[in-house]
Amino acid sequence: MNMPGGLGEALLRSASDAIVATDRDGRITFWNPGAERIFGFTANEAAGQPLDIIIPENLRARHWEGFRHTMATGTSRYGHGDLLSVPALTKDRQRISVEFTIVLLRNDRQEVAGTVAVMRDVTKRFEEVRDLKRRLAAAGGKA
Repeated sequence: MNMPGGLGEALLRSASDAIVATDRDGRITFWNPGAERIFGFTANEAAGQPLDIIIPENLRARHWEGFRHTMATGTSRYGHGDLLSVPALTKDRQRISVEFTIVLLRNDRQEVAGTVAVMRDVTKRFEEVRDLKRRLAAAGGKA
């Protein structure tokens, strides 16, 4: 299905969610206004940077292992509408919680050429659930 002229571009540029595309090496090739709002980096600051700018240091090795596997095999556990919840970093190094799903980008030969991730900041919800679990555990401990 083809979208009417400019609709795809309008959606990418106006989405409240972060939409981030990378090349095969994990360097950022697209960074929409939603990504600017959530992470604090402008599109110019993010362009060409590795995804490390938003990945907490303690998670980078695991991320890159999975990323390289996805680039090599053309498959991802998270590419079929499944949401992954992970910590992320903002420009000011604040840790937030995001949910995301990815789509693999392919070239004319159907080889994986990169990724597009759609991310949503779920920090507030994550903190509310964590607080509720703490309160329930404390109440259960008093019974």
